[in-house]
Amino acid sequence: MGSSDMEERPKKLLILYATQTGNALDVAERVGREAERRGCPVHLISIDQYDASCLAQEGTVIFVVSTTGQGDTPDPMKGFWKYLLQRNLSGQWLEGLHYAVFGLGDSGYQKFNFVAKKLDRRLLDLGATPIIQRGLGDDQHPSGYEGALDPWMISLWNMLNNINPKYFPNGPEFLIPYENFMGEPKVRIQYHDIKQVDSQFSTNSDLNHIALQIERARRVSPVKFSLDKNRPDCILKLVKNEPLTKSGSIDKEVHHFEFEFVSSAIEYEVGDVLEVLPSQNPAAIDSFILRCNLDPESFITVHPSEMENQLLDACTPIKLKTFVELTMDVASASPRRYFFEARIYIFATAEHEKERLQYFVSPEGRDDLYQYNQRERRTVLEVLEDFPSVQMPLEWLVQLVPPLKMRAFSISSSPSAHSNQVHLTVNVVSWTTPFKRSRAGLCSNWLAKLDPEQRVYVPVWFQKGSLPPPPPSLPLILIGPGTGCAPFRGFVEERAIQSLTGSTAPVMFFFGCRNEDNDFLYREFWISHSQNGGVLSEAKGGGFYVAFSRDQSQKVYVQHKIQEHSRRVWNLLREGAAVYVAGSSTKMPADVLLAFEEIISKESGLPQESAVRWLRALEKAGRYHVEAWS
Repeated sequence: MGSSDMEERPKKLLILYATQTGNALDVAERVGREAERRGCPVHLISIDQYDASCLAQEGTVIFVVSTTGQGDTPDPMKGFWKYLLQRNLSGQWLEGLHYAVFGLGDSGYQKFNFVAKKLDRRLLDLGATPIIQRGLGDDQHPSGYEGALDPWMISLWNMLNNINPKYFPNGPEFLIPYENFMGEPKVRIQYHDIKQVDSQFSTNSDLNHIALQIERARRVSPVKFSLDKNRPDCILKLVKNEPLTKSGSIDKEVHHFEFEFVSSAIEYEVGDVLEVLPSQNPAAIDSFILRCNLDPESFITVHPSEMENQLLDACTPIKLKTFVELTMDVASASPRRYFFEARIYIFATAEHEKERLQYFVSPEGRDDLYQYNQRERRTVLEVLEDFPSVQMPLEWLVQLVPPLKMRAFSISSSPSAHSNQVHLTVNVVSWTTPFKRSRAGLCSNWLAKLDPEQRVYVPVWFQKGSLPPPPPSLPLILIGPGTGCAPFRGFVEERAIQSLTGSTAPVMFFFGCRNEDNDFLYREFWISHSQNGGVLSEAKGGGFYVAFSRDQSQKVYVQHKIQEHSRRVWNLLREGAAVYVAGSSTKMPADVLLAFEEIISKESGLPQESAVRWLRALEKAGRYHVEAWS
């Protein structure tokens, strides 16, 4: 064997992922693991950590991208996508690049996998060559994204091997078995003698200390949170928690929350979003710690396995129980597939448990695992209780338990109307799984039970949402059924204050709920602003209209109310109005868009295609905004 052969190391495969909630990262990691099992090393990075100008120098790139909301690009991809859209990039710029795109979407949405499709088209336009046809994962498939991912990956390895056999020195059929592959955990944990720990660490209880605890825990967690999000922007004090829906309303519970700034106030605008780090159920945390045979009072530091010993001392130890509470979602999120793949069966001592876990990660068991885990929203604690012989070391748990994520809510107040306060309007989430198990949303249920009398402090981050604050001279058509009304409560408060000192443009607001008596959120507020020359009054050119979907035999939704007032809607659009839509992302945004198409076509006499173009121009001009959540 010549020396040049010795230097022929397998090429590293670059995998770029763009994720909003973590699903695309799961898929990218899975693609990476499957490549590594075939002897191909990978370089896996988030697309916001990658310099887009280097793309032309890469030989091969695999993209894994999710589509959010109404066909929107995930936040980490916005900069990369903007770079790719530059007009001065030529059609030959990426001529040497081979690429493959896998998208994550939901076929229940109008713009299914829109981001993957437009990325694929743009890469083609810039001269790149697809290795295989784009893969489109669908959350609605009986096996979720994996239904499309598995066959797509098999084609990918074969085609990649044809293009460049150096990726797979032993060919794409060669596979390292899972049990030999998973190797060592990516983190190591050091335990510290309590006496060595800085004494202020365990006694100081001020708010700054809470923020510091969160920052320390999240900084050492192996899950990569955005760097600027380790430490909360501030800690808010809860001053009001009141139900907005009628008690006993079985299918809907919505609460209004008011928080006060306790240190210095953070400046925010209407339309902004508040991210909240929820507290976990203390009983669940204790059960998890007990089930895993951990010592809650021990102090630990968590380090990447490859970190040099001399760097280890730079980290401040944190109490194990605090670390679990602040970073590991033990009783609400489902573990990722990797949790089962990562040799969990190696840690099972009971033979029947080992067999079932091995079946789950086999190709035959894929659909059953999806049903058991994701569809049933099984939690890590439940999985460990279902397989009592499994004893996983803390190193693996820290790496494999889903991260505790922040939850985002539209702010429902105007800072001009409530100085030193932030308000939220929260739907308390609960549902039943296919096997009739009751599930409850972690953050909303935790918030709903908080008592302002108990001096409750909540860690938060402020973010820009998809709804830019409108200038007072801009006419508005607002559509916000259910908790979608939250941002518009802030908009109306702000405009009411602006109208005291100058002239303001008209505002039409379309609200929707199930019943007038049960879930007509902020009823008095809207009605007061729609009377006596208020900002929502018809006298001021605006209007307030409500669709009660279940108060009559045929269902009436916001889109029907918009069509009822089509002439006034069209007139306001011609005067330059901006449209803002907020609320549930299932069907509502698409139905509302269709209603606007029909109104424009009917009132202007234009054919439907022209109405579609008219609306597209409105979007391009920044006058059609949607903030939707699932």
